[in-house]
Amino acid sequence: MKELPDFLAQEHDPRDPSPWLALYLDQSTPLPDHVKKAWLADSSSASRQFLLPFIRPLARVLIVLIQIVKAVLPRRWAASRSLHWLLAEGLKRLVSPEANWLVMRHFHLGAQILEFIAANAPVPVETSPLKPLVLDDLKDELFLKHDLNLFNFVIRLGQGLRFAETELGPVAQPDFSMIGEPPLKLADLPQGRLNFVDLQTAIECFTPVYQLFLTDNDFWRAANSLQLDETIGLYAATLLGRPEHLILLNNKHPLLPMSTLRAGYRLVLHGLSTEMLHALLMRQKALQAAG
Repeated sequence: MKELPDFLAQEHDPRDPSPWLALYLDQSTPLPDHVKKAWLADSSSASRQFLLPFIRPLARVLIVLIQIVKAVLPRRWAASRSLHWLLAEGLKRLVSPEANWLVMRHFHLGAQILEFIAANAPVPVETSPLKPLVLDDLKDELFLKHDLNLFNFVIRLGQGLRFAETELGPVAQPDFSMIGEPPLKLADLPQGRLNFVDLQTAIECFTPVYQLFLTDNDFWRAANSLQLDETIGLYAATLLGRPEHLILLNNKHPLLPMSTLRAGYRLVLHGLSTEMLHALLMRQKALQAAG
């Protein structure tokens, strides 16, 4: 793995400026440098430039065809464990270290964000954090559990607030104790000769596979969980009393389900939204500690 991505290793040319360097140096998006570097190194890869344009339309055609096939399969047919074995092995053998690192981080960040909301909510809310340390941990159906956790959290929080006849509100001194940098190192991820597929291409490839091996309910729920970015972001912004933090959330309104055809792209957007929300919480934690 290269020490520096090309956009940082090459000298800036004012007559041919790198868009990736511009995005890296821009500070309007709340991402720490090490995350932004990994994200942009993955986004600027040859895989994303040359492979993704071919994979994306094929993946969307497959989603339509699989939907037709599943119309004649038993409604409850699923093979979740086989699916997660395939996903984990595919990540280990084919996907870039940066993409794998971002995938692993996502579970930790999502768990921390839900724990933050639960700790600062006016009612008790049960959480089931998923914090894998190696790619093989994903084989324990973690992708499916991640989606289930999100919906169950929203349901439990909503039930608790309604039962107590209260609602979320700003917290003067929020509890940030659960917010921190995940114990994951980019250098520990597989770096074989075939580990070159970027995050977006990998997700586009995996989405129809995910659809094939899960029930319609599980796949639909997974696709539409992405719209809960707005919901979770609103919860956090309400607790912080900082509604302006919602400006960069753009995974559409949670009450308006979208087609599953764009699930791959929206899943990447979901990951980015999670990274930014976590970065904002890290920033607020540091400000609180500084007094």
